[in-house]
Amino acid sequence: MLFRQLEYFVALARERHFARAAEVCFVSQPALSEAIRKLERELGVPLVRRGHSFQGLTPEGERVLLWARRILADHDALHDEVAALHAGLTGTLRVGVNPAATSAAAVISAAFCTTHPRVELSLETNLRSADIVDRVQDFELDAGIVYLDEDTADQVRVQTLYRERLVLIASERLLLDAGEPSTWADAANLPLCLLPRGMRGREVLDHALADRGVAVRPQIEADSIVALLAHVMTGRWASVVPEQWLPGLALPQDLRTMPLDGPAIGAHMALISHAAEPASVLARALFEAAGTVDRFRESSD
Repeated sequence: MLFRQLEYFVALARERHFARAAEVCFVSQPALSEAIRKLERELGVPLVRRGHSFQGLTPEGERVLLWARRILADHDALHDEVAALHAGLTGTLRVGVNPAATSAAAVISAAFCTTHPRVELSLETNLRSADIVDRVQDFELDAGIVYLDEDTADQVRVQTLYRERLVLIASERLLLDAGEPSTWADAANLPLCLLPRGMRGREVLDHALADRGVAVRPQIEADSIVALLAHVMTGRWASVVPEQWLPGLALPQDLRTMPLDGPAIGAHMALISHAAEPASVLARALFEAAGTVDRFRESSD
């Protein structure tokens, strides 16, 4: 069994198309197909359902895919660790980031790259937390920054970063015209733009407000905090965003942010990686870098 065969098989499972898989592997389609057939003959089971095109993986193929991803991840981790012993860390670190944690990702990236300037960071910043956890477990990502749910700690390695705090943000003119809110019930009557239902940040808000007997009906929904802030800056809408997102942004002076009544609304954000041991040397270094960030240490105290 060759690593190349496993790489081709994983690429085919990801791309779900023989020609695209061959393209990303920089080989011809016949070469990729023959390598996968050799892998099937060696294992003695069919891995791919074939017709006129890729039809998916067989049940045996699904199981082999899990092992192939693990073997390739361990292979890469071994090379990274040995290289680090001689010349410091190198390679590419793949990190999935929930949109609400983009500012945290930037702070961690700065700390990490200062210590390990030869490592390239590849960030995907528009992923749901559940998808990040799945992709970390499948070795498609080396690490992630996610909303911390009760089940997450049982699946992956976890380092809590901070507790998110949601705040209302709106222009002074809108607040003056609508009457400055002092409660979340008041805020629900403002023209709102919010994350869409189904996104974790919106679920946190909806559940907390439901406990207060408040329901929100936003006029606009957008799947990124940048889009929410862009609408807020027109002066026509208010929004609810993580307070940790705002430091360092060049926001107009007439925008105001305010926490409202009762206990702070929010959820914990955490850095995660695969639970397998030994852990990837790059993932370990990322955890160490996150641990040096003052604002995360203060948040966890």
